[in-house]
Amino acid sequence: MQKWMTLASEYVILNEPYHKTRKDRCLLPNGMEIDYYVQEYPNWVNAVVLTPDREIVVVRQYRHGNGVVMMETPGGMVEKDEDPAKAVVREVAEETGYSTSQSPIYLGSFYPNPATSNNMAATYLLLDAHRQQDQNLDATEDIVVTTVPFVEFGRMIREGQVSHLFSALGYFLAKDYLGL
Repeated sequence: MQKWMTLASEYVILNEPYHKTRKDRCLLPNGMEIDYYVQEYPNWVNAVVLTPDREIVVVRQYRHGNGVVMMETPGGMVEKDEDPAKAVVREVAEETGYSTSQSPIYLGSFYPNPATSNNMAATYLLLDAHRQQDQNLDATEDIVVTTVPFVEFGRMIREGQVSHLFSALGYFLAKDYLGL
């Protein structure tokens, strides 16, 4: 299988540091030329955060892309030159106030949408987490934190109450890691 050849590129949207849209003029292996748009995002992290009582720390927040308030696991953007394991600890503390003395357990990295975007999302498990501080939210964030029994969160995913892909993936990766 042959890769497409990029003949020209230009940025058509710059919303840094969150997002850029690039327009590529591409030559396909069959000789056809097309314009193709690529969404450039920073890498992301998300975490399954478990308390000593095996409750999962979850957040509720409005997501303008689909116009709904979603229940999801905490996470966010990896800053430039930041280690993803440090980013996940920072994001969890900022969004939820929870932290742990244990190192994050890496569960895997995945491309959210390789057809149109270039970033990766890394998933971690944080064990024995406790609420240690107040939230430190960005100006655009309005996040409500709660906990749910780990097994209950799985039921909520299966019943469609949790529809955030990274949260579902993280849950099942964590469940597998924990042998549950």
